[in-house]
Amino acid sequence: MIKNIISGIKAYFGAFSLISKLKLWKYFIIPMIISVITASLISFTAYGLSDDLGQFISKLWIWNWGKETFSTLSTILAALIIISIGLILFKHIIMALSAPFMSPVSEKIEVYLTGKPVLNNRNSSFTEQLWRGIRINIRNLLMELIFTIPILVLKFIPIVNIFSTFLLFILQAYYAGFGNIDYTLERHFNFKDSIKFVRKNKGLAIGNGMVFILCLFIPFIGVILVLPLSVTAATTQTVKVLNKNLIN
Repeated sequence: MIKNIISGIKAYFGAFSLISKLKLWKYFIIPMIISVITASLISFTAYGLSDDLGQFISKLWIWNWGKETFSTLSTILAALIIISIGLILFKHIIMALSAPFMSPVSEKIEVYLTGKPVLNNRNSSFTEQLWRGIRINIRNLLMELIFTIPILVLKFIPIVNIFSTFLLFILQAYYAGFGNIDYTLERHFNFKDSIKFVRKNKGLAIGNGMVFILCLFIPFIGVILVLPLSVTAATTQTVKVLNKNLIN
């Protein structure tokens, strides 16, 4: 799995040049706009809720001793919850709404890499691609929230909270990579088979998603470029795996 994680990360190095070579930037205009609008709405909402959430959590401590310490921890926990949920919502919203625009881009990259048309194209329409994107991301959103909540609770446990931060990052990365990979899988597999593919190649999803998450911490530029770069990187690696499976 470590090898696949590294491959998923390394794929980003050639993403920018590949997009320029194939003249794909124009296809990313609408997804970029979706990213900026979504990020802005989530940021303003998170800013307004962070203080209220911190105060609510601090009130759970009914004892006088240690109240100041717990209040500090509550503020930190509230920030982590807001950031975590904000990142989760952001990536699933933009991936779902951008599906009809990203799938054709992914196909153009696949045709370029293989040198031949995609023979097993599922020929899905704009509406079907959008529905597929919404369906896969709602499923991933629910799964991610189920695993995220107990990890956030671990933040209250000393020492363990260090590892919980790492687990949270890996979890976020996995589902981000999942969404990026599915733009290619949409042409080859149905819903259930796509889930099986990603589970089998989870290292690839994690590697792709790790860079995706880190890009979001780059002010403004990260939000704009994260989808074009991550989708391109995911497509190149997914196509390699698909072709390898066909050969074997």
